[in-house]
Amino acid sequence: MKKIMLAVATFALTALAASNTFHVTFDEAAWINGTQVKAGDYKLQVEGDKAILKSGKTVIEAPAKLETGEHKFDTTGVVMDSKGKVQEIQIGGTKDRIVFAPASPTGF
Repeated sequence: MKKIMLAVATFALTALAASNTFHVTFDEAAWINGTQVKAGDYKLQVEGDKAILKSGKTVIEAPAKLETGEHKFDTTGVVMDSKGKVQEIQIGGTKDRIVFAPASPTGF
């Protein structure tokens, strides 16, 4: 019985972790938390209060939170301000969006 419970718990944790992993494509360079994100395909993972983008050897971490919107997004999209700073990433086929915290000032 313990083995079954452990297997169910392991499966539940795996499913929970997988549900916060997404794929996003940047068509052009952008900025997240003061770090330039080059154009390309990225794996995006949300862990607690941070987002982690990975592409090959490139790993970018930034403060972010996973929120549920009011409607389902048709496609995955990156919302940027006029300076190319990523404000949020909307996950296509879901109501999920990853909202990035503004970059903190440096030099203090």
